[in-house]
Amino acid sequence: MTSSAAEPSAAAPSEEGGGNGLLWLLAAVAVVFAFLRPRAPMDWLQLVDWQTVGALTGLLAITQGVEKSGMLQAAAQRLLARTHSQRSLALLLTACAALLSALVTNDVSLFLLVPLTRVLANQAHLPLARLVVLEALAVNAGSALTPIGNPQNLYLWHRSGESFAAFMGMMLPTVAVMLFWLFAAAWLLVPRTPIALKPEAETSPVQPRLLALAGVLFIGFVVALDRHWLLAGLGVVLAVFLVTYPRVLRGIDWALLAIIALMFVDLRQLAELPAIVALLNHWPITEGWRAYLAAIVASQFISNVPAAILLDGHVRDLPALAAGVSVGGFGCVLGSLANLIALRLARVPHGLREFHRISIPFLLVCAASALPLRLG
Repeated sequence: MTSSAAEPSAAAPSEEGGGNGLLWLLAAVAVVFAFLRPRAPMDWLQLVDWQTVGALTGLLAITQGVEKSGMLQAAAQRLLARTHSQRSLALLLTACAALLSALVTNDVSLFLLVPLTRVLANQAHLPLARLVVLEALAVNAGSALTPIGNPQNLYLWHRSGESFAAFMGMMLPTVAVMLFWLFAAAWLLVPRTPIALKPEAETSPVQPRLLALAGVLFIGFVVALDRHWLLAGLGVVLAVFLVTYPRVLRGIDWALLAIIALMFVDLRQLAELPAIVALLNHWPITEGWRAYLAAIVASQFISNVPAAILLDGHVRDLPALAAGVSVGGFGCVLGSLANLIALRLARVPHGLREFHRISIPFLLVCAASALPLRLG
């Protein structure tokens, strides 16, 4: 991971940052599975985690409401007035992403920070792709600390029977390693260059009423998710925006939702393949460093949440499994849904290429650094 000042600053939105190319690839894989392993239509629908898709739909709509209210532009102007170098801004955004993800989950952190980062890059010459990649790495690292930081932790916490504090204590050494390399990466990848503002463009005035509405809907939607009232909460969010600000719904990234739905369809079928199940039954991955490495490798192919669920039946070493799927969120963009969300929200040219250029070396360094923790 070396610093390079050659990365372009923010450019016009592009589909590559997460990619409609990925959408068509996942659709093609689904077609192949349809021929190889035919299923009834309802069985296909049951492969999708509709809780996740529904929650992301509501959050995308609320995020659009915040963006269109003009609040992000005003917040970006204040932040740029108080921050003097690209490196200090990168460290601040990275720290905020890591902290927020431990408290309000990795996905919600990205919905709050990536749109702000994109607006910052519209107002100043900043390495947008690099900043967003660092935020994606940060939420994967920070969310690993708490049982509520990400879905795989929540699943493993319930399975473990550990207290909240005990689970955090179990994850702390691995998270400390990840955070050390995260801030080292931010320091190395973003130069201490003074922030150069772009010519001041015409900005839309802040719409307090839309901002307040989005804030109320966000609180209500989070409560609805906590109470398992997804359909009611999502229905209220969509209906309110449809009646009051229909342009908000037109701005939702529906392709992102399709990508995530197809990921569930493809990756769950991949994990069910007899060859995969046979390998898991025969490989000595029940504990220690083997379980840790197996979780990292599996996450690269089927994402870390399905990897945690798949390996839970074969691994007896919970700390090794939890550490492996946390580190496994780095590397390939499929390692964590948060990676895809970050790139799609950023809408930056060459985002996928920049992500892998940073994330794959970061995975190798973190995996090797945390490996001694699993050798005891």
